[in-house]
Amino acid sequence: MEQDWKRSLYEYVDQLNKDRVEPGAVPRFSVVRDPRFRIQQEERSRRLGEWYAGRGITPLRGETGVKTLNVVHQSPSEVIAEVVLHRALYYEKGGMRHREDAVESERLIFVQGGSWEIAAVERRIPERSAKRYIEPEADGRVSKWGEVLPAPQPSQPLLNKNILGGNSGSKEIRYNREAAVAYADRWWKEGNPEYTNFEVDCTNYVSQCLFAGGAPFNYTGKRETGWWYKGYNGSQEWWSFSWAVSDSLQRYLSASRSSGLRAEAVERAEQLQPGDVIFYDWDGDGHYQHSTFVTALDAGGMPLVNARTVSSRHRYWDYRDSYAWTDKTAYRFFHINDYL
Repeated sequence: MEQDWKRSLYEYVDQLNKDRVEPGAVPRFSVVRDPRFRIQQEERSRRLGEWYAGRGITPLRGETGVKTLNVVHQSPSEVIAEVVLHRALYYEKGGMRHREDAVESERLIFVQGGSWEIAAVERRIPERSAKRYIEPEADGRVSKWGEVLPAPQPSQPLLNKNILGGNSGSKEIRYNREAAVAYADRWWKEGNPEYTNFEVDCTNYVSQCLFAGGAPFNYTGKRETGWWYKGYNGSQEWWSFSWAVSDSLQRYLSASRSSGLRAEAVERAEQLQPGDVIFYDWDGDGHYQHSTFVTALDAGGMPLVNARTVSSRHRYWDYRDSYAWTDKTAYRFFHINDYL
């Protein structure tokens, strides 16, 4: 029985992969009976085709690997499985070849009806999961963005006298873009164990990249101000909201200051370079929910970005292929100062 439902899984993944390379050119997911998914996938295929044309790219081939993380339920007539998909897309633009990667999770419900079919495709969209501010509890165990803080995990204390001493004074620090990008490419798929990993990890990851490039902490001891990650403080981890929350970091970068992590808001994506940062407001309401880090430029000089939560590497900056994207999506582009 297991091999039968997995055969349907592999057929589904193969069709996803083909549809990514040639949107709309493959049979309409014959193994999936979920009408909502089929309608959404048809619209997504149309949008991908238009997106490729607008970018002037030619998809060459795709690779999609699947791993079953957990079989939640299994019976002779039904299987519920949580899977992770690692997709890679190879494409050509302006005579250059590019590769982008993304890792996404789905829950699939298989049913037996003569043959195994997929009755439902459930996708979690963690890029949209950032919550608005609420007041913390007195014990500090609930953050201002309304999520329970993760349980402390062993890690190195990243804020110490040496770091504070190294960042004090008026001497400017050169922002090392190469080191920041190298860090981003090293840790895009898995979290650095020296830091706490969040369920929504995009801004924590971007902050780590900035820090790896030499951006100095602004330690205030208050979570709502500054930009800092303290590591262990007694029995739990501490960090500023600007370290871990998209909307907080974009507001921090928007503020004018004479030293430390500084940035210039720019109007267009093509004004960015590797080592810069993009924020995403999926609903266009002024609340930014997602952060990415620029790690490369395509053949047309447009940013390619890395991200975590939905782990991505060298993904095209506008995220129109994301399940989180809407036609109301707004962006903020920040060029990090060369000297901090």
